[in-house]
Amino acid sequence: MIFERDVLSRLILRLARIGIKIDLAGNSPWIYLDKVNGNRIKEKDYYLGNHGFTIAFYPSKIGKEMELTDITKVFEIIRKYK
Repeated sequence: MIFERDVLSRLILRLARIGIKIDLAGNSPWIYLDKVNGNRIKEKDYYLGNHGFTIAFYPSKIGKEMELTDITKVFEIIRKYK
């Protein structure tokens, strides 16, 4: 049986394979990237939110897929804090 995974689940698993652990926090509809390898994201690097680096939003409608906010910025922050 094959399970479909959302974009964040796939990202977490792929990063874990190369030794990068990310911690997420949520406040509907925002999903924040909170820590990368134990390093907390600093306020100066917050993106699209006042409480953290917004990595994605919960889908607004049933049937819509979750998408990352900006893949380039996501990987810039991951590289910076790893």
